[in-house]
Amino acid sequence: EVQLQASGGGLVQAGGSLRLSCVASGFTFDDYRIGWFRQAPGKEREGVSCLSSSDTSTYYADSVKGRFTISSDSAKNTVFLQMNSLKPEDTAVYYCAVDLPPFGSWPVRLWEYDYWGQGTLVTVSS
Repeated sequence: EVQLQASGGGLVQAGGSLRLSCVASGFTFDDYRIGWFRQAPGKEREGVSCLSSSDTSTYYADSVKGRFTISSDSAKNTVFLQMNSLKPEDTAVYYCAVDLPPFGSWPVRLWEYDYWGQGTLVTVSS
Protein backbone atom coordinates (compact mmCIF):
# COMPACT_ATOMS: atom_id res chain seq x y z
CA GLU A 1 0.00 0.00 0.00
CA VAL A 2 3.01 2.29 0.10
CA GLN A 3 2.69 4.75 -2.76
CA LEU A 4 4.78 7.64 -3.99
CA GLN A 5 3.53 10.17 -6.49
CA ALA A 6 6.04 12.51 -8.09
CA SER A 7 4.87 15.66 -9.82
CA GLY A 8 6.00 19.13 -10.79
CA GLY A 9 8.03 18.38 -13.87
CA GLY A 10 7.69 20.32 -17.08
CA LEU A 11 9.48 22.38 -19.68
CA VAL A 12 11.70 25.20 -18.50
CA GLN A 13 14.40 27.36 -20.04
CA ALA A 14 18.00 27.09 -18.92
CA GLY A 15 18.52 29.16 -15.80
CA GLY A 16 14.95 28.69 -14.68
CA SER A 17 13.51 26.87 -11.70
CA LEU A 18 11.11 24.04 -10.92
CA ARG A 19 9.92 22.46 -7.70
CA LEU A 20 9.21 18.76 -7.72
CA SER A 21 6.91 17.17 -5.16
CA CYS A 22 6.71 13.60 -3.92
CA VAL A 23 3.54 12.80 -2.00
CA ALA A 24 3.84 9.67 0.11
CA SER A 25 1.18 7.43 1.58
CA GLY A 26 0.92 4.04 3.22
CA PHE A 27 3.48 4.50 5.98
CA THR A 28 4.05 6.63 9.05
CA PHE A 29 5.73 9.80 7.88
CA ASP A 30 8.10 10.14 10.81
CA ASP A 31 10.89 7.63 10.25
CA TYR A 32 12.02 7.31 6.67
CA ARG A 33 14.59 8.19 4.08
CA ILE A 34 13.47 9.57 0.74
CA GLY A 35 15.65 10.04 -2.29
CA TRP A 36 15.41 11.66 -5.68
CA PHE A 37 16.90 9.98 -8.72
CA ARG A 38 16.97 10.91 -12.36
CA GLN A 39 17.47 9.08 -15.60
CA ALA A 40 18.24 10.76 -18.90
CA PRO A 41 17.92 9.03 -22.27
CA GLY A 42 20.78 6.61 -22.76
CA LYS A 43 22.09 7.17 -19.24
CA GLU A 44 22.08 5.15 -16.06
CA ARG A 45 19.85 6.14 -13.18
CA GLU A 46 21.65 8.73 -11.07
CA GLY A 47 21.16 9.60 -7.43
CA VAL A 48 20.37 13.31 -7.05
CA SER A 49 19.50 13.93 -3.41
CA CYS A 50 18.15 12.24 -0.32
CA LEU A 51 16.78 13.22 3.06
CA SER A 52 16.69 11.42 6.39
CA SER A 53 13.74 12.29 8.61
CA SER A 54 15.48 11.21 11.81
CA ASP A 55 18.28 13.77 11.83
CA THR A 56 17.50 15.92 8.78
CA SER A 57 20.68 14.73 7.11
CA THR A 58 20.81 15.52 3.41
CA TYR A 59 22.84 14.33 0.48
CA TYR A 60 23.40 15.99 -2.89
CA ALA A 61 25.18 14.73 -5.94
CA ASP A 62 28.11 16.91 -6.96
CA SER A 63 26.34 17.81 -10.18
CA VAL A 64 23.49 19.56 -8.32
CA LYS A 65 25.15 20.95 -5.19
CA GLY A 66 24.36 24.62 -4.74
CA ARG A 67 21.46 24.46 -7.18
CA PHE A 68 19.02 21.89 -5.76
CA THR A 69 17.51 21.76 -2.28
CA ILE A 70 15.58 18.89 -0.72
CA SER A 71 13.00 19.58 1.98
CA SER A 72 9.88 18.08 3.53
CA ASP A 73 6.47 19.05 4.85
CA SER A 74 5.44 16.41 7.36
CA ALA A 75 1.89 17.75 7.62
CA LYS A 76 1.40 17.00 3.93
CA ASN A 77 3.49 13.81 3.77
CA THR A 78 5.46 15.46 1.02
CA VAL A 79 9.10 15.82 0.07
CA PHE A 80 10.20 18.55 -2.31
CA LEU A 81 13.11 19.09 -4.62
CA GLN A 82 13.66 22.76 -5.42
CA MET A 83 15.70 23.01 -8.60
CA ASN A 84 17.28 26.35 -9.46
CA SER A 85 19.67 27.44 -12.19
CA LEU A 86 18.57 24.53 -14.31
CA LYS A 87 20.81 23.34 -17.11
CA PRO A 88 20.03 21.28 -20.21
CA GLU A 89 22.05 18.49 -18.59
CA ASP A 90 19.35 18.27 -15.90
CA THR A 91 16.84 16.99 -18.45
CA ALA A 92 15.64 13.61 -17.23
CA VAL A 93 12.79 11.69 -15.70
CA TYR A 94 12.97 12.32 -11.95
CA TYR A 95 11.94 9.59 -9.54
CA CYS A 96 11.37 9.63 -5.81
CA ALA A 97 11.97 6.56 -3.68
CA VAL A 98 11.53 5.68 -0.01
CA ASP A 99 13.64 3.55 2.31
CA LEU A 100 11.86 2.33 5.44
CA PRO A 101 13.39 0.86 8.62
CA PRO A 102 15.58 -1.04 9.15
CA PHE A 103 18.00 1.32 7.46
CA GLY A 104 21.33 0.47 5.93
CA SER A 105 23.97 2.82 4.62
CA TRP A 106 23.97 6.59 4.26
CA PRO A 107 23.42 7.93 1.70
CA VAL A 108 20.91 5.25 0.81
CA ARG A 109 22.10 3.14 -2.11
CA LEU A 110 20.01 2.62 -5.21
CA TRP A 111 19.28 -1.01 -4.41
CA GLU A 112 18.30 -0.29 -0.81
CA TYR A 113 15.16 1.70 -1.57
CA ASP A 114 11.98 -0.21 -0.85
CA TYR A 115 9.47 1.65 -3.01
CA TRP A 116 9.58 3.85 -6.09
CA GLY A 117 7.30 6.42 -7.64
CA GLN A 118 6.54 6.59 -11.34
CA GLY A 119 8.58 9.69 -12.05
CA THR A 120 8.03 13.11 -13.58
CA LEU A 121 9.70 14.49 -16.69
CA VAL A 122 11.88 17.59 -16.51
CA THR A 123 12.97 19.14 -19.79
CA VAL A 124 15.40 22.06 -19.79
CA SER A 125 15.81 23.93 -23.06
CA SER A 126 18.82 25.97 -24.13
